[in-house]
Amino acid sequence: MQKKVKVKPNSKQQKITEQPDGSLIVYLKSPPVNGKANEELIKLLAEKFGVAKSDITIKSGLCSRQKLIEIDTLI
Repeated sequence: MQKKVKVKPNSKQQKITEQPDGSLIVYLKSPPVNGKANEELIKLLAEKFGVAKSDITIKSGLCSRQKLIEIDTLI
């Protein structure tokens, strides 16, 4: 399954909101430095979708706020 994700780093709280079009907005506490925000993003998405962190891949937008995420699910 692929999801479009908009990341908002340096937020006061961590949360995930789903948009009507199916995309996600993810608020992260981590700054976008040395991949910390990407690590936090993968951790949060793994918890939300109930998969291992290794099942989540950032397909595009590694250094961007707009990302395309691939989630490997058994369903």
